[in-house]
Amino acid sequence: MSATVREVAPGVHLLSHAYVNCYLVEDDDGVTLVDAGLPKVWRPLAEALRTIGRTPRDLRALVLTHAHFDHVGVARRLQERLGLPVWATAEEHQLVAHPYRYAHENPRALYPISHPAALPILAGMARAGALTVRGTRAVRVLETGKVLDVPGRPYVVPTPGHTYGHVALHLADRDVVVSGDALVTLDPYTGRTGPRIVAGAATADSALNLATLDAIAATGAGTVLPGHGEPWTGGAVAAVEQARAVGPA
Repeated sequence: MSATVREVAPGVHLLSHAYVNCYLVEDDDGVTLVDAGLPKVWRPLAEALRTIGRTPRDLRALVLTHAHFDHVGVARRLQERLGLPVWATAEEHQLVAHPYRYAHENPRALYPISHPAALPILAGMARAGALTVRGTRAVRVLETGKVLDVPGRPYVVPTPGHTYGHVALHLADRDVVVSGDALVTLDPYTGRTGPRIVAGAATADSALNLATLDAIAATGAGTVLPGHGEPWTGGAVAAVEQARAVGPA
């Protein structure tokens, strides 16, 4: 399956594979990987690192915005092969270990029927290993409201709702916020695009998710980097306004 990598902010590179986004954040100390995609992103990840002039040995940390199966795909493999430390909030640790046991508001089986535009997206994710993700228990505690001392030095913003321990990562010096699945521009369960929250098929609490978008807007970032879909360059405030106007699916 094809993958693309491109620079979306100074020293921040988007790796898009099977409708799931990962981000490579680099500085003089190495590279931080934000989210770990699906299992078959393994080879595209190595290729992406080579494209930006790095190698897997330059990776210093994997930081998870949350622990759904499509964001932890190669986490365990990175630990086993490279000894890479994995960071997630304490609320996400059980989900990192069991990435299919997530809370969701609505029955998942209904979405492909009512939203046929999602079918190719979900099929692509399945081909990339969405049904074979292995979790891990060897995870470090990611604290919110602090700067994490890894390449890029992201400020960890609590954004619960999609999952209960979800975070966004603010890279103030790059004028970006990595929103994970708290705010996306492609909903894999409906196929709809533009700023929004993910459908209740994969969101634990849509009302909470919408409320905590305030934290993303408060970053004032010019660019929002979502877990699914294209980067939004119209500013975090506008993205949040549009997501709230759309509401839950």
